[in-house]
Amino acid sequence: MHDDNNNESIRSLFDAAEATKRTLESLYDSNSDQYQQSLQIAITKYQKCKDLIDQASIFSVNESLEEISTSNLRYLATDFNLGELILKTKSQNRRGVLEKSKNHYKSFIELCDAYGLVGSTDRKAFEAADSTSMAASSLPIDPAARRNAKIAQFKREKDLKSKVESLAGSSNLDDEDIRLFHRASLSLSIMQTIQSQEMIKMELGILASAPPETTQLQPEDYDARARGKDTLEYSERLEIVDRALKGGALLSKDGKPLRPFTLVNKREQLKAGVFRSGHSLPTMSIDEYLEEERARGGIIEGGGEKSGIRPEPNEDDYEAADKETMKAREWDEYTEQNPK
Repeated sequence: MHDDNNNESIRSLFDAAEATKRTLESLYDSNSDQYQQSLQIAITKYQKCKDLIDQASIFSVNESLEEISTSNLRYLATDFNLGELILKTKSQNRRGVLEKSKNHYKSFIELCDAYGLVGSTDRKAFEAADSTSMAASSLPIDPAARRNAKIAQFKREKDLKSKVESLAGSSNLDDEDIRLFHRASLSLSIMQTIQSQEMIKMELGILASAPPETTQLQPEDYDARARGKDTLEYSERLEIVDRALKGGALLSKDGKPLRPFTLVNKREQLKAGVFRSGHSLPTMSIDEYLEEERARGGIIEGGGEKSGIRPEPNEDDYEAADKETMKAREWDEYTEQNPK
């Protein structure tokens, strides 16, 4: 009677945890307070369910998968659900979240492996993701072989998802179909566990190589620095820079500035030039350039072949015609007085 009540409690807790997990799928912002609150409720329910499963000793390494009742098969994924949900927790201690999720994933794989649900390929992939080596994946190094392995993984995962969705959508399932559904769901969870472990390993590596967090100075620290100005021979007097130092080193050996310098925000300069073209753009039109050159005297006008071509005289301009006639007479008189 006690076991029946215990099983009933586990069943109700697991159903409630699954319902809460489904509500999380309808919430898009995983960083919102509503999502994080529902997430913690689901984690708490799964954790209580796991504690009751351990107390009732529902699973044992001495029994086979066929000896587990159909109603208890779904409890094998408790650690997987915990690892998946804990990984989504928003916390300042990201390393602690990753380690906790990693431990639940490892417990899930070990339990499934004890019942023969983990194949040799998946076991090898999980050991590579759980090891301390630099490689996060067990996929081959050769690009072609790696691509083929990824395609095979994708097809296998797609087939498992299709199988699970097909069985879940069927209304008339006998005991054998239900067991087949749970086995397909567990196989899919094993694949997702390996992928999550690889991601956790890479993220832990990034966190390990990240620089330590810098502590901000408190007001008393600024006061201490101000009090230490005298001891460091601090002076606000503008010193005259020796001309011999211009163009030389910026700082002396003890860190004292030797000449004036300007701090330039290189990052802002690079940011401003991101969307610019790779060549220098024109700043004026061709006509503007020619006008500028003409104003500076850079364009020589006149001369050449066109300089010898005289414009056609205007017959109506008598004054201009008289000037041309007088000019021609003066030239004739000059040539007569000065023969060659």
